[in-house]
Amino acid sequence: MKLPKFTDLILFENDDIIVVNKPPFISSLDEREGGEINMLRLAKAYSADAQVCHRLDKETSGALIIAKNPEAYRAISIQFEKRKVKKIYHAVINGIHVFDQLLIDLPILNAGKGNVTINRQDGKRAETWFQSIKYYKHYTLVECKPITGRMHQIRIHLATQKASIAGDVLYKGEPVFLSKLKRKYQLGKDQEELPIMKRFALHAFEVSFKLLNDQEITINAPYPKDFETLLKLLDKFDS
Repeated sequence: MKLPKFTDLILFENDDIIVVNKPPFISSLDEREGGEINMLRLAKAYSADAQVCHRLDKETSGALIIAKNPEAYRAISIQFEKRKVKKIYHAVINGIHVFDQLLIDLPILNAGKGNVTINRQDGKRAETWFQSIKYYKHYTLVECKPITGRMHQIRIHLATQKASIAGDVLYKGEPVFLSKLKRKYQLGKDQEELPIMKRFALHAFEVSFKLLNDQEITINAPYPKDFETLLKLLDKFDS
């Protein structure tokens, strides 16, 4: 995998804060295995005191807030704690689902090692709003607004609606294959068809928060290439 130049990822920057468009397949923070590159390391190489203010799953792309100094890190952390940071994600989900300001309020229990379950007894409160944006024949593009920030929150909340994110195998989401969309699609002999996206279709599309001078700011993160390609192909063959 070709490593992105950190400067190419920057969507916004001032003396305190950087917002980047995190590419898929790069962890937000140091994973335990050690060697692999992550957003924190890339940020520190650019600005020595950099701290990543929240996490996106490794496969998830999109807007990630990075603080350039301890004061900024504290200020953003407090906004997260008080649920003042507004986040909007876009997801492509399997099937046609009409979500009209649907609120899913189901507690999530993090059992460790990436295992997350809905647990009404021991889970922590988790709320997400869902709004369908666009319908295809076999898929729906959905806007997701998490109020809380639990691990895998959007993914598991969608799964409870039998609306798993395309390609999210962990939550029974099925990858999108061109052969399923395109009639008379011919695969060469001995060729194995790969999914259009090699990850689940979730992108952190927008983030809103306050800068240190109390100015409210909203940053949009353009779709990465794979997400854009998926939507183009759905427009062409599945609308």
